[in-house]
Amino acid sequence: MSLQAPLAKVLGHGSARQGTGHWWGQRLTAIALVPLTVWFVVAVMGMPHGNWHEVSAWVAEPLNAILMILLVLTTVYHSNLGLQVVVEDYVHGATGIATLIAVKFAHVVLAVAGLYAVIVISVGAGR
Repeated sequence: MSLQAPLAKVLGHGSARQGTGHWWGQRLTAIALVPLTVWFVVAVMGMPHGNWHEVSAWVAEPLNAILMILLVLTTVYHSNLGLQVVVEDYVHGATGIATLIAVKFAHVVLAVAGLYAVIVISVGAGR
């Protein structure tokens, strides 16, 4: 028994077989974001002054830099997956394709900028 419409069977349209992987990606990144976000909020709330020198010294610690990189990458990837679903569901045709490309490009830029910021702050904090 197939859930595919008869016309879809004839035309060969059907599942792209990527939905399950996409769904799992969103769920796993959401689960990973919970401890990372709690860690970040608790760490920032624990800073008495929160000035530039204190924050840069905090980011310069290796464990904090690694967790910040994981937080940035996980957040950007999770956001990309979520926006991709929204665009695919609600924006169609050439506009949808252009929007998907723009969303992917924006997320790559955000990931690179976030990684650059963490690396520069963590390496430059010792100066």
